[in-house]
Amino acid sequence: MRMRKIDRRGFLAAAGGLAAASALAADAPKWKRAFMLGGLTKGPALPTFKMLKEAGFEGVELISPNEMDMKEVLAARDETGLIIHGVSGAAHWQKPLSDPDPAVVAEGMAAIKQEFLDCKAYGGDTVLVVPAVVNKKVSYREAWERSQARIRELIPFAEEAGVKIAVEEVWNKFLLSPIEFARYIDEFESPTVGAYFDVGNIVEYAYPQEWIRELGKRILKIHIKEYAKPKRFGYPLGEGEIDWAEVKQALIDVGYEGWITAEVGLGDLDAMKDVVARMNKLLFS
Repeated sequence: MRMRKIDRRGFLAAAGGLAAASALAADAPKWKRAFMLGGLTKGPALPTFKMLKEAGFEGVELISPNEMDMKEVLAARDETGLIIHGVSGAAHWQKPLSDPDPAVVAEGMAAIKQEFLDCKAYGGDTVLVVPAVVNKKVSYREAWERSQARIRELIPFAEEAGVKIAVEEVWNKFLLSPIEFARYIDEFESPTVGAYFDVGNIVEYAYPQEWIRELGKRILKIHIKEYAKPKRFGYPLGEGEIDWAEVKQALIDVGYEGWITAEVGLGDLDAMKDVVARMNKLLFS
């Protein structure tokens, strides 16, 4: 009888522990770690993919168009198991959709269409697009109207490729508030267009957690990097001005599920393991 009681207690304790663990697992954010390979535009991908996989990353984001051999990239993906979750445009700064020169815009549109095809071939689902650049020859309103018109033209091509257009806020003097960013996305009235939110890009003038809560379900992907003065982006994750606990809570509050991609400098294996450890401490624990 005593043995049966002890066994029952042990069973109940174990059952309770499993239930608690299951509850925690159910409540855990459904996020995955990725690395932004902005500097990998030619040469073999396999050595870098192997290092990132060993460091603990689950996926990568590539630049497109690029000079890499498609078959070699796909072989590296398959051998390592790293997921190529999306691509970022290589030409949107030099060939912006807001440019007054139709020839420049045509080149920018062609580049984005190629990005759709590359992303589809890689097995990704988003193409990061910087929509416009405001400068002395392009007003804010012109940037808004021109970029929206061009993106509307691109939506059918994105839908055909089975990918989404992820508009990112950057230091381009455009989309300077979360309310405005949300309006810009909403005016497309299309599930094919959403936001690629970069946590570090707006710390100069705003709080990322406020942007996350305002953008909400519009957010398709997340970029992270640290920010602080005077070096701006030159700080390791967790050693700058960003309140990562607030960022994490905001992402949980809006129900974000998906990739969190570190957009930091590529280093050796130890450096990449450190990035993963920092991501784990700040967001994944």
